[in-house]
Amino acid sequence: MTTQFPGFFISFEGIDGAGKSTHIESFGKHIKERHPHRDVVMTREPGGTKLGEQLRALLLDAPMHLETEALLMFAARSEHIAQVIEPALKAGKIVISDRFTDASFAYQGGGRGLSLDKLNDLERWVQGRDDGLLLQPNLTFLFDLPGSIAEARRSKVRTPDKFEQMDLNFFEKVRQEYLRRAKADPQRFHLVDATQTPEVIWNKLQSLDIKL
Repeated sequence: MTTQFPGFFISFEGIDGAGKSTHIESFGKHIKERHPHRDVVMTREPGGTKLGEQLRALLLDAPMHLETEALLMFAARSEHIAQVIEPALKAGKIVISDRFTDASFAYQGGGRGLSLDKLNDLERWVQGRDDGLLLQPNLTFLFDLPGSIAEARRSKVRTPDKFEQMDLNFFEKVRQEYLRRAKADPQRFHLVDATQTPEVIWNKLQSLDIKL
């Protein structure tokens, strides 16, 4: 279960090329317009803090052992929670993050094959709170897209990082772990059919009645 704060925490998830980054900034502006008296904090993982951004540069480009990668992901997350996410939620703000822990399970667990038990241990350590619950998003948008379509989209964009260079089999395993997480927590996840056009997706996101 998710620990309770006055604020509201939203995450955007999906494999590279699914299109989540196309909508997240506009969605933040939309939420601010809908709730003008609430502060909206836009952030991302890995990153979100000065230390987190330094770790992001290493994580996205430097070769490293799989367990080192997972530990650094959660180290960046621990700093992100302590410096940005938890203070904002305690202050009643709306936090919108481009990725959170689901990405670690999908990429390091599903894609790279790290033990899910080890990831569960890291999740409990970094996100466990005094009330015994986990700090998790209240709502997660999962942009779901077959790996082959995402691969075609990725080929048209910027110079790829080390994850974006992975093969189709890797991204299919990432996708399946995302879907497993979504099935296990249907109240938190909202699946977005990312095969639709950006216009259709945006119209659906705008029409959602989100209880903040």
